[in-house]
Amino acid sequence: MRLAQLLTLLLFIGLTLVLGDSSNAKHYIVYMGEHSHPNSESVIKANHDMLASITGSLEQAKEAALHHYSKSFRGFSAMLTPEQAQRVAESNGVVSVFESRTNHLHTTRTWDFLGIDSIQQYKNYQMDSSSDVIVGVIDSGVWPESESFNDEGLGPVPEKFKGKCETGELFELSNCNRKIIGARFHFKGFEAENGPLESQGGTFFRSARDSDGHGSHTASTIAGSVVANVSLFGIARGTARGGAPSARLAIYKACWFNLCSDADVLLAMDDAISDGVDILSLSLGPDPPQSIYFEDVVSIGAFHAFHKGILVSCSAGNSFFPGTASNVAPWILTVAASSVDRIFNSNVYLGNSRVLKGFSLNPLKMDASYGLVAGSAAAAKGVSPNNASFCKNNTLDASLINGKIVVCTFEAITDDRKEKSIVIRQGGGVGIILIDPLAKDVGFQFVLPGTLIGQEEAVLLQEYMKTEKNPVAKIYPTITALNAKPAPAVTGFSSMGPNVITPEIIKPDITGPGLNILAAWSPVAIAATAERSVNYNIISGTSMSCPHISAVAAIIKSMKPSWSPAAIKSAIMTTATVLDNTKHLIGRQPFGNETTPFDYGSGHVNPTAALEPGLVYDYDSTDLINFLCSIGANPAQLKNLTGQLTHCQKPFVPSYDLNYPSIGVSNMNGSLSVHRTVTYYGKDPTVYYAYIDHPDGVKVRVTPSKLCFTKTGEKISFRVDFMPYKKSDGSFVFGALTWRNGIHKVRSPIGLNVLSV
Repeated sequence: MRLAQLLTLLLFIGLTLVLGDSSNAKHYIVYMGEHSHPNSESVIKANHDMLASITGSLEQAKEAALHHYSKSFRGFSAMLTPEQAQRVAESNGVVSVFESRTNHLHTTRTWDFLGIDSIQQYKNYQMDSSSDVIVGVIDSGVWPESESFNDEGLGPVPEKFKGKCETGELFELSNCNRKIIGARFHFKGFEAENGPLESQGGTFFRSARDSDGHGSHTASTIAGSVVANVSLFGIARGTARGGAPSARLAIYKACWFNLCSDADVLLAMDDAISDGVDILSLSLGPDPPQSIYFEDVVSIGAFHAFHKGILVSCSAGNSFFPGTASNVAPWILTVAASSVDRIFNSNVYLGNSRVLKGFSLNPLKMDASYGLVAGSAAAAKGVSPNNASFCKNNTLDASLINGKIVVCTFEAITDDRKEKSIVIRQGGGVGIILIDPLAKDVGFQFVLPGTLIGQEEAVLLQEYMKTEKNPVAKIYPTITALNAKPAPAVTGFSSMGPNVITPEIIKPDITGPGLNILAAWSPVAIAATAERSVNYNIISGTSMSCPHISAVAAIIKSMKPSWSPAAIKSAIMTTATVLDNTKHLIGRQPFGNETTPFDYGSGHVNPTAALEPGLVYDYDSTDLINFLCSIGANPAQLKNLTGQLTHCQKPFVPSYDLNYPSIGVSNMNGSLSVHRTVTYYGKDPTVYYAYIDHPDGVKVRVTPSKLCFTKTGEKISFRVDFMPYKKSDGSFVFGALTWRNGIHKVRSPIGLNVLSV
């Protein structure tokens, strides 16, 4: 069966009819896009002819076929074996082939992809209306009227919550409820640094009400209530919900116009800690390189939260390159972004009947084909063809693009892709095809019909435009494809390690869904939605992956209320997977590049396994002070971080001996030993055995290699000896230590920079 299975915009009603007695046959839908046949009868005949070439006879083809889609597009459904379906998928003109299932359309696909509904404990948790887990979200506020924030079925506000519902512009006490149990907003830092909010030239509310959309999106991803029949203009239609829909939300608005003042963020963290939240989620961070821990407000605030038993989950950033990961303190759970098994295709149909695979969030329909023109061939006077190809402001000749679909390229990764479509619309253009190999998987919304294509498709397009005197094309609305493979993959934009502050701490820690995520939105935030007002929006970023991990942390906290932030963090990290749904190592978009823990940390989150990790690596504030001492912190710096005068113990505990769930050594000169302690959480006596994936050029020995536990809560320490026999040439080499007892796999990535042997 074709790897990228497709769900069309229409919900096909599957027949219960089963033809024949072949136990191997399944009901498949074959989608072929637009057709040029004169009537339905000719489509049906063509379908039968295609099927006959697969089944062996026209009679068998007619017997296998169940539905024919012959009006607005071409396709059919049929009872086929997987082998026959694969052959159909390889036929000319076939866009996709996918198995027909009933009730398999989900908007927030991520939670199905993560398998969260298979957790029996989670099902019980979902039904627990008295849940008192509180997640604090520091972001751009919330749109309280969204259905995702209804409090139906929830019990009273937890007594432990000490926060409040601050009123303000279009935000009343009634906007808080048993879901949004608190709301605060901070803007003085922003105004001090950027001037009055009124001077920014955009829509805003001087209250916790969200005018950017970002805050509503992250909050609903964490704890949004179950909402049926949600989509973005029909794209990704299904049921929306947060990962922990019974959790409560405390909203802290510290970001305005997509900017977050350090002063406001730190005040929000201070409020949240005092208010009694259990989890703090921050989808924000500094531009790289990050400041040292003592001069970074998130690091400082998170340290205090950790000390109070609050887990802090933060996004790693969207800066593409090695060494750009932010929020890298060892007391923060740092989240990279990865894809799920859902993609959004907006294909291009050329005048020669060739179909180009495109990617975008395009709800707009073209009624006809339009002429194609390259931006480079429509340069304004005095502008070079190369500069015009980027389709930026004042670079295109309106007379040459009027009524045309314009083919553009990108100049830099940071190009504003949506702005290009605005430029084309201003010149009278009717569509945009953006050649963008680096971001082609990211769903962008344009103000006119538009799509992104990769390099292979670009070659086909350019060949057609060179050989055809009057090239034409038609951009089709987006269709949703599920069960795509391989997935997950680390997104191209996700920031990478190593940790530039303390490379012994491998960062990011974990990866989670962050590509094309649908969640609640502010209807006034139309800049990000191509000027269309929506209640739910699809966006991408580590801002989207962070709340997924925050939700998983909230679920664990509800099950294990006594667990420390480090224990919850360990459970999430050591149970992660490094394999995708093809059983290969997770790759990196857009080209499938080989990855390391600097891309995905400990791996892709596995919520089911994280609830019962077996063993936990725990540490407390004293351990973190020892860690800071080992990296050269002086009493004055420690005072800035802890708020009290702290002296370092001698001798120092090496930084690589922090009881972290991963193992990193950044400057290895010869053999070296690392120490760890694990705590057993299980019912019966058990034995764990050590398994090593050896880093290149390094022998590894674990002592003891067998851990015998007799009761839950028992702690056992072990030593890992690294004996290098080859230098790593200034870069890290990677491996892993996994403890197994036949039921659980407790995996820790290893990263070593071998300077000498």
